[in-house]
Amino acid sequence: MGQKAIFFDIDGTLWDFRNRIPDSTRLAISQLRQKGHLCFINSGRTRGFISHPHLLSLGFDGIVSGCGTMIEYRDRVIFRRLIEPALAVRTVDIIRKHHVRPILEGPRYLYMDMEDFGNDPYGRKLIREIGDALKPLTALRGRWEICKLACDGTGGDLPACCRELEQDFSMIFHNDAIVEMVPAGFSKGTGILEVCALLGVDPADTYAFGDGQNDMEMIRTAGHGVAMGDGTDGLKRAADYITAPLFEDGVYKACAHFGLL
Repeated sequence: MGQKAIFFDIDGTLWDFRNRIPDSTRLAISQLRQKGHLCFINSGRTRGFISHPHLLSLGFDGIVSGCGTMIEYRDRVIFRRLIEPALAVRTVDIIRKHHVRPILEGPRYLYMDMEDFGNDPYGRKLIREIGDALKPLTALRGRWEICKLACDGTGGDLPACCRELEQDFSMIFHNDAIVEMVPAGFSKGTGILEVCALLGVDPADTYAFGDGQNDMEMIRTAGHGVAMGDGTDGLKRAADYITAPLFEDGVYKACAHFGLL
């Protein structure tokens, strides 16, 4: 078997909400790399939120972050797309006008106002996990370095906000209140194609593992799309193969199914 490129979502695919990684997943990634295959994280998280040592210790050849807006290969940035400062400021102003709460996500930092998310479970997770890489949003107005953003529309007019920004961003809705805003034309799927173009990999020789709605483009783009057994029904319908749940050795079993180990 020739060299393949395998792409993994993080949350719900490599680990759970408590950052627990199955031993079988560690073994699978180790064996994949021993076979000469390329292993990539492919995440909606921007690089500023991909820093946990347990995750990085799995050993990856590269990281596709921010829904395809940044690509690293063997510790070198080979592609990056930042949101222009003027567009970032206009976007935040529109979001605030509609009483929606934003988190701005960049390659080094995330930007969040404590009055928005300090008592929110996700906000507390950011505080706990990234420490000094979490910066104040309003105080650094216009000085953000960001690739994408996420919004909580609870109590605001999220539909109107999204309509006003739909020319500049693709919207990934996680539920009625939570949306990721990604620069138009970018996705986890375009990240795969960019890796293939930069490294000379045939897209037919790619495999993608995911569990949620923001993995849809990745699953559809890869030569072989794998949905975790505890993933969403929509993703399962789009996948080429449905493996076992995360803690039932789902990653390992799918790699074995495709003869990658």
